Amino acid sequence: MKLLHNPRCSKSREALAALTARGLSPEIIDYLTQPLNEAAIRTLIAQLGIAPLALVRTKEALWQEQFAQAALDDDAIITALAAHPRLIERPILIHQNRAAIGRPLENIFTLLDTPA
Repeated sequence: MKLLHNPRCSKSREALAALTARGLSPEIIDYLTQPLNEAAIRTLIAQLGIAPLALVRTKEALWQEQFAQAALDDDAIITALAAHPRLIERPILIHQNRAAIGRPLENIFTLLDTPA
């Protein structure tokens, strides 16, 4: 079990606290200091079962300023996420080759409580 975590994000801290309260100890990956490469982002998107744009924090100023007006295909979005990890939604729990974005936090528990 891995948690893509930003320690400065309140939702990410809430997810870690909730997992810990359940007696779980996920491997913490601070994706801002240990950025995912394009291959890892593609794998994550497949585990989430979403389109690349759904992984983007579209309200982030960087996205609005540099990417929002561009006609980006999936490959370009993945390249942008690899180059600018702060654009990646968080927190994300990866468990048994599946993943969930913890917004809302209940998504993480649905993942944990649903058999693979």
